[in-house]
Amino acid sequence: MVKGGYVYILASGRNGTLYIGVTSDLAKRIEEHKSHVVEGFTKKYYVDKLVWCEAHDTIEDAIMREKQLKRWNRAWKLALIEEDNSTWNDLTEQLIN
Repeated sequence: MVKGGYVYILASGRNGTLYIGVTSDLAKRIEEHKSHVVEGFTKKYYVDKLVWCEAHDTIEDAIMREKQLKRWNRAWKLALIEEDNSTWNDLTEQLIN
């Protein structure tokens, strides 16, 4: 069975610190970020607000997109978020539940 993937952007707040990640299980991964159980960047800087995500048919496609977004400049990333989430709402409840 081929498993899809997700690329997501977390923020500490509007125009705050950004984190771009990829996962095959969005709900589980976001819960890990929000509960601060995994050591690393998002725990250190309190980056746990899901502000953007994109589904892909394969995890390989999601990884390619993640790498592309990580090369973008900050202004492009902010524009991507604001295109679909101009108020920077936390999308966790809306997308995962």
